[in-house]
Amino acid sequence: MAKITEFPASAKFMHWLSALLIISMLFLGVSMIQSLATWQHTALQLHKSIGALVLVLVLIRLINRLFMQIPALPADLSAMQRFAAKASHIVLYALMLVIPLSGWLMQNAAGLTVSPFGILNLPSLIPANIKAYAVFRELHGLLTWSLFAVIVLHISAALHHGLIRQDSVLQSMLFRFKNK
Repeated sequence: MAKITEFPASAKFMHWLSALLIISMLFLGVSMIQSLATWQHTALQLHKSIGALVLVLVLIRLINRLFMQIPALPADLSAMQRFAAKASHIVLYALMLVIPLSGWLMQNAAGLTVSPFGILNLPSLIPANIKAYAVFRELHGLLTWSLFAVIVLHISAALHHGLIRQDSVLQSMLFRFKNK
């Protein structure tokens, strides 16, 4: 069997789409809670819609990951670096799943329906409850700040591999365009 040196195009596409959506969501969320501007309601609707999209995309990514071969980490990485790489990906996936779910539960606890892009109404997972709303709101915020931190670590590690180690890790997730 040939050695896998890069991720499949489908994984790359979903990775970069997820990155774009999640980073957009993070900045939208932070700006939204800091403002009482007239655009806040529109921003909140967009935030909830993209959150639902991210949840679906992450589920697809997880299913895709089960069926694809991925490139091996460089052989000269220490056991601690291998552990950190695997652990950070598990944490990233967990946060990408739990944050949208906590937002959905927060909206349900507030007695609100989540309606992504106005296309369909997601079912309420829990009844309205002000105490549950407070818990999910706090949880959503804490998890989101954790995601900010993990993303910074993820980007730092990618840049370390690409610029300092100059190994295949960063290259394995980049699209390559061939000259003709």
